[in-house]
This record gives sequence, C-alpha cells and structure tokens, in this order.
Amino acid sequence: MFNLWSVVHFLQWFLIGRFLLRNWYVFLILSIGWELLELVLPHDFARESTANKLGDVGVNCLGFYLGNLSKN
Repeated sequence: MFNLWSVVHFLQWFLIGRFLLRNWYVFLILSIGWELLELVLPHDFARESTANKLGDVGVNCLGFYLGNLSKN
C-alpha cells in the first residue's frame, strides 16, 4: 500500500501546504483529480491498485495537513 511514491506524495503536499496553499477544497480537487487522471494515463507508473490510490490520497492529506500546521 505504501511505497517510495508515498514518500514523494507526502513531501510534495507538505511543501505545497507549507508554502503555497491553505484551501482544503482546492487541495482535494487536485489530489483526487490527479489520482483519477492516473486511471487513464497510458504509462506503467500509473498502474496501481485501488488500495494504493486510497493510500496515496491519505498520505497526501497527511502531508497537506502537516504542511499547513507548520505554517503557524
């Protein structure tokens, strides 16, 4: 469920939450939208299980939350 990409997802959304974005609605649209986009991309890196995609969104949420928390 978690892999190297999970670390990348966490760091990416932590930095975005820390320096760029505070709006949870925009975050959710971008995060879930990317995971949905990966379903139609023809590349092998986008092939993953549903559990892994849900794990990615969870890691994204954690990274974004902690990034926003570290702003204060």
